[in-house]
Amino acid sequence: MTVSGTAVAPREFPANGGGLCQKGWTSGALLTSPARLTSPLIRVDDRLVPAGWDDALDLIARRLTEIQARYGKDAAALFGGGGLTNEKSYLLGKFARIALGTSQVDYNGRFCMSSAAAAGIKAFGLDRGLPFPLTDLAGADAVLLVGANPAETMPPFMQHLRPVPDLIVVDPRRTPTAEQANLHLAPSPGTDLALALGILHAAVADGHVDWSYVDERTRGFDAVWRIVARWWPERAERVTGVAAADQRRAAEWLANARNAYILTARGTEQHASGSDTVNAWINLALALGLPGRAGSGYGCLTGQGNGQGGREHGQKADQLPGYRRIDDPAAREHVAEVWGVPADSLPGPGRSAYELLDALGTETGPKALMVFGSNVVVSAPRSAHVAKRLSSLDFLVVSDLVLSETAALADVVLPITQWAEESGTMTNLEGRVLLRQRAIEPPEGVRTDLEVLNGLATRLGQPAGRFPVEAEAVFTELGEASRGGVADYSGITYERLRAGEALYWPVRGAGHEGTPRMFLDRFAHPDGRARFVPVEHRGPAEPVDDEFPLQLTTGRVLQHYQSGAQTRLVAELTETVPEVYVEVYPDTAARFGLSDGEWARLSSRRGEMTARVRCVSSMRADLVFLPFHFAGAQRANLLTNPALDPSSRMPEFKVCAVALGKVPA
Repeated sequence: MTVSGTAVAPREFPANGGGLCQKGWTSGALLTSPARLTSPLIRVDDRLVPAGWDDALDLIARRLTEIQARYGKDAAALFGGGGLTNEKSYLLGKFARIALGTSQVDYNGRFCMSSAAAAGIKAFGLDRGLPFPLTDLAGADAVLLVGANPAETMPPFMQHLRPVPDLIVVDPRRTPTAEQANLHLAPSPGTDLALALGILHAAVADGHVDWSYVDERTRGFDAVWRIVARWWPERAERVTGVAAADQRRAAEWLANARNAYILTARGTEQHASGSDTVNAWINLALALGLPGRAGSGYGCLTGQGNGQGGREHGQKADQLPGYRRIDDPAAREHVAEVWGVPADSLPGPGRSAYELLDALGTETGPKALMVFGSNVVVSAPRSAHVAKRLSSLDFLVVSDLVLSETAALADVVLPITQWAEESGTMTNLEGRVLLRQRAIEPPEGVRTDLEVLNGLATRLGQPAGRFPVEAEAVFTELGEASRGGVADYSGITYERLRAGEALYWPVRGAGHEGTPRMFLDRFAHPDGRARFVPVEHRGPAEPVDDEFPLQLTTGRVLQHYQSGAQTRLVAELTETVPEVYVEVYPDTAARFGLSDGEWARLSSRRGEMTARVRCVSSMRADLVFLPFHFAGAQRANLLTNPALDPSSRMPEFKVCAVALGKVPA
């Protein structure tokens, strides 16, 4: 996109085809919003008051030093975001491990893409959201889209699906995306894995498996079949509610297509069994011979602005740059050499995102937290508990462009630049690295996150040159730190990006052209073969009962994004969707004495909230839906279940048991 003043216009680009969604074309409104922070704020007598930058940074460095001296290095923690640039993600992880020496660093990508990442690593040996260019989808004859509603969440994406003759959408709701499908499969929430098993059984029983592909390019089918053999479509129908005939139709359409894709997203991933569920869909893709074949494949749709790059460069508790594991001795040696420190000085793995938030202020948990690019008071599951944990900290610092609900709790708030006011790179859902260059000057008094990290690092005793403030210098170092890793950026330079080269990682050195299509010759496991992963259906972590008889699922709406801290400040967006609402089947609403437009109370085992009723005739009678963009008593995440996936540590956002009733007078 291009910016002129505060006007935002799209430009022609393969991924978006020259399109923007409403959030995109209104994003310029925030550049001059009166809600912008333009001065650091320090808490004095329980009020946030303006302060100078030196005073704010001096206070942060002093308090972090005092807390770590008293409680140890892991008493200080950092929490990042999937919307940060690659440079910020990289420097944040480096700052945690070197300037603070803490293992306690993670980010909100655990809430978005971690289950698909864990599944992709098990199956293929690495994780890249789409291992092929997005434009390849337009040549597909069939696409199975699972747990995604791009017609609302990323409208420009839909142009790639419109030419597809057979679009199959899996979603418990009749979303705008499902309305455009040729076949809509609406399973009961939390039963996607059973549905994938049923469709795979149908593919085997009806002769749709590509046996030559299975024999030549994969391992482990027999172990998977021992489970799938028990999940004939009629059994899956009893669990999921999806007709056996529709399961067989989906298998047939995918198998008979010349080119086909299976794509997953948050709806099927944000469960306590999310990584297993994604592996079940990958198993189906492998049985049909799709991954690593030109014109076909499996992919994951990322959910944040830098959802792919944000998980590659070390702001995650178990990772170092280049998508390396932090417990790998060779990885530690390589990165430590680039950073100029001893390898044994780097801490080991820390807590995952929710576990980190849950431990804040406890006897063995961090006593200080710095937050960059996240609003956890709204976005984390069991959010009232998370707010309580934040309030128990000795010291909280938030770096943000507005006073978000999390920033309002902080001891120090640092005002930072927005997307149009800084340069940096992002890695899109295809693994393509994009250069976003500064378009306008930031307001006076505002700094970049890179400048914040540099200012703090020098106050904590680090050499100034170890934490550059120029994005290009940080990116050059990132390339060296990632060299030889899974996500190798060593051949990518700002010069190549400015020249318009389309560079998809890995780009292994200056002469390398990048890798737009992965796995065409081999997968990333040592033997070059993909892995079938045996998985079994478990169902939701929290079943319904007499006290909480309905299932709740959450998601996004067209007009808002993530926690809504920014989009709720844009008049055009809030005028369209000013408040939270709950979608309910009309007879279900009537059963609980509610009517359309009335305020309702929703409660779960973790809390309660209020929402305005929208009666929707296409909803399942046993299901209600809440968007999660709103704050205060309208937070959907007051209700959600923090049960974690054992592999990805993803919370179960997408299903929990709730009760519905009238708001007390």
